[in-house]
Amino acid sequence: MTRKAVALISGGLDSLLAAKLIQQQGIEVEGINFFTGFCVEGHTHAIRKHERNRVKRNNALWVAEQLGIKLHIIDIVDEYKDVVINPKHGYGANLNPCLDCKIFMLHKAQEWLKQHDFDFIITGEVIGQRPKSQRKKLMPVVAEESGADDLLLRPLCARSLPETLPEREGWVDREKLKDFSGRSRKPQMALAAEFGFEDYAQPAGGCCFLTDQSYSVKLQDLWDNRGKRDYELDDIMLLKVGRHIRPSKAFKLIIAREEGENQFLSGYKRQFQTISTVSHAGPLALIEGEPLDPQQLELACAITARYSKGRDADSVEMRFSDREQGSRRIHVKPLPAAQINPDWVIV
Repeated sequence: MTRKAVALISGGLDSLLAAKLIQQQGIEVEGINFFTGFCVEGHTHAIRKHERNRVKRNNALWVAEQLGIKLHIIDIVDEYKDVVINPKHGYGANLNPCLDCKIFMLHKAQEWLKQHDFDFIITGEVIGQRPKSQRKKLMPVVAEESGADDLLLRPLCARSLPETLPEREGWVDREKLKDFSGRSRKPQMALAAEFGFEDYAQPAGGCCFLTDQSYSVKLQDLWDNRGKRDYELDDIMLLKVGRHIRPSKAFKLIIAREEGENQFLSGYKRQFQTISTVSHAGPLALIEGEPLDPQQLELACAITARYSKGRDADSVEMRFSDREQGSRRIHVKPLPAAQINPDWVIV
């Protein structure tokens, strides 16, 4: 009887190697990739012009292709909100609920396993790597609270952990698994070379925006100024793009930094009031928050003009557009850089 394992596929090197190790033991493997909206893959570098030469691909799909396996991409955006907003085990260095995240995803994988008649779950976890969930003392907590228990096999560090059901039952040979630990990537890179994998996602920066300090600061600012801890998918996407400047609690500007971001933000014109430059080349800015009074609008236009080609001009012609009121033109003097309060600029 051929045993079947479901692998959590992030798109990184570790999940690629973990699945390959199990495949080599004659186990049928299929992958799961959970879409939370916070994944780094395929977003900002697909938008920005200066990163156009980078390969545009979904790394989870690419990993599945290298392994020759079926990949199930599962949207958990709505369900995942409670993990981000109310993590039982708290956050990491930023707004990253790594431990609760791993528990949640393994719980979902365990549900999927039962529904599809698979035998066990595999992940690419390595003892002692950055995420809080990969500390050795917390690995049993993840297995227990997720409900995966000893159906969870971590092939890259299994020999440093207690035996799991697949090992005890002889479905997999424990001696052919690894005992990797620590933050060094050298063992994984050596194993990748052994398997003939030369092109794979680099680990720097992780695969989740919630681990990024700048992104977390912008998300916290959003919560603070809305007066509640909540978000929609559009919020997640817009926090990844542009300069975020909040001159007052009443409103925030999201100002494109280059052509690719200009085009991306254009897709939100129907949802936001916008400011753009007319007399000079410059950015598109979205206005998020309450309707602006005349003084606030002039300030918003002056700030946006500061990031245009007319930053040194005496006057720049701007277009303010509102879906309800139509558009009108406004002439402003660009706000000098020295007058942009550092407290306005969200990291």
